[in-house]
Amino acid sequence: MRIVDQTLLPAEERLLDLRDVEAVAEAIRMLRVRGAPAIGCAAAAGVALAAALAPDDLGVMKAHLAQATELLAATRPTAVNLFWALERMRTIWEPWSGDASELREALSREASALIAEDVQRCKALGRHGAALLADGARVLTHCNAGALATAGYGTALGVIRAAVEEGKKIHVWADETRPLLQGARLTAYELAADGISCTVLCDNMAGALMAAAKVDCAIVGADRIAANGDTANKIGTYGVAVLCRHHGIPFYVAAPLSTVDFSIASGRDIPIEQRSPEEVSWLAGFGKQAVAPPGVGIYNPAFDVTPSGLITAIITDRGVAWPPFEESLRALADGAS
Repeated sequence: MRIVDQTLLPAEERLLDLRDVEAVAEAIRMLRVRGAPAIGCAAAAGVALAAALAPDDLGVMKAHLAQATELLAATRPTAVNLFWALERMRTIWEPWSGDASELREALSREASALIAEDVQRCKALGRHGAALLADGARVLTHCNAGALATAGYGTALGVIRAAVEEGKKIHVWADETRPLLQGARLTAYELAADGISCTVLCDNMAGALMAAAKVDCAIVGADRIAANGDTANKIGTYGVAVLCRHHGIPFYVAAPLSTVDFSIASGRDIPIEQRSPEEVSWLAGFGKQAVAPPGVGIYNPAFDVTPSGLITAIITDRGVAWPPFEESLRALADGAS
């Protein structure tokens, strides 16, 4: 399994070959691969890799797959796509009663299909969202919800890419996104590579930018969306939504329907991952420059929850959901228009 090591971008573009499920789990945990859809794709590929390396005995292979699933599920608790992808793979291997080598091939096909479908979902999502952007729109983003965070194309950046492909001129304001600077390092990297106009700003500059009437809307991704539309996304997203409401600016969430967790009623039930203090106390979290004194207390939740009341619309691969989200998201999931 081959990935781009996102912890090294934009300074270095390095491909990593992951040769066992332990390496896949480490890559997810350490953010070498990140973004809810990309994590799900990586987990599915990790299960297929575990099957490829397992002995050619069905019982033993299933034991290996159960261990691999448990290991991958323990990497990051917030992104629902991880668990969705693992469950999809489980529906293949758990009831399997045929040949072990055929199971190996079936899991490989399923992982490949899941990855291909993610790209198509992002492109469909992009087409739905592009209609919300006017020519000349100035769009604020937070964190990275682009090709790097998915199997390709992106969610929030997929909307922007689709609008640009339609001929619209779009300018992106990219929050740097402390503490790991995914906006500055990854979003700007993607947009620059695509020739899309982009300006990086510190997170605490967004309010002043809105007050100066230089933002037309904000679009962010999501790691988990509750049935009522409450949305968990990278820490700092909630603050952007509050600023947008104060300044009368539309705030959009872009995510495939696989990110909606209909099993939980509200954002109060979304588990929030707490990450290493070193991500905050060292610049960009990579041990190069200390920015806090040794021993000081550090609070480092990876995500916050934006209440649905602050969200203008949720852009999905099935269409755009408008409030009340409990009804509109369910209708999209059920295939209703």
